[in-house]
Amino acid sequence: MRFLRLFIIYLRIGLLYELQYRANFWIQLGKSIMNLVVALAGVAVIYEHTTNLNGWVPAELVALLGIFVLMTGVLGVVVRPSMEKLIEDVRDGTLDFTLTKPEDAQVLVSVSQVRVWQLIDVILGPIVSIAALLHLERQVDLQQMGIFAITLLAGTAILYSFWLILATISFWFIRIENIFMIFHSLYDAARWPVTIYPGWLQAALTFLVPVTFAVTVPAEALIGRLTHDYLMLTIGLAVALLVISRLFWRIGLRQYAGASA
Repeated sequence: MRFLRLFIIYLRIGLLYELQYRANFWIQLGKSIMNLVVALAGVAVIYEHTTNLNGWVPAELVALLGIFVLMTGVLGVVVRPSMEKLIEDVRDGTLDFTLTKPEDAQVLVSVSQVRVWQLIDVILGPIVSIAALLHLERQVDLQQMGIFAITLLAGTAILYSFWLILATISFWFIRIENIFMIFHSLYDAARWPVTIYPGWLQAALTFLVPVTFAVTVPAEALIGRLTHDYLMLTIGLAVALLVISRLFWRIGLRQYAGASA
């Protein structure tokens, strides 16, 4: 509840800041729609040559695309900007201002930046997935929705933990932007089902950069093809990464000297 309260406070601050530049809303809306159209066009081109992509029919792939857009929006709203600000604060020594506040420092740096207009993707993603489910004419019961919600939360926790681990590396190394570029390249691969890739890339997207659990697993839960083993693995990985990222953060924090050192 404290985390949610702080997020709401920073969300209000972000909204007040963004309202100074309202044209950004239309720019972000146009960008999000264009990206979605291009992605849907890619799906259409593929299914002109096949009716089945390793077990995925067109509407199922569109549902997965909706989850990808949703998770991209979640990253863009708070996770990515907050972690980028953390790196900048460590480099400049301005993290001191956060560490002297009474709230837990990890919580503060995790919600320090909120880009309100990225919520457009958070809204567009579910709309796309719902439209795909309607086209499939599949009924989603309460149990299935509950499993979907659990996998979505677990996927968000996995992505957040992974970003925090990457950002914490800045306590040892000054420039780590190239690591983020590699992550973005691998994350873009999550717009397609991980099962279509060769084995080595599946392993990389599952365990090295665990984007599979953030996109493919929730999509499988939504369309009713997620196995119990994968559900348990996703939950277990989310818990493990939250613990590991917390420990890594505490270790990294000991390396921080600050601007006043």
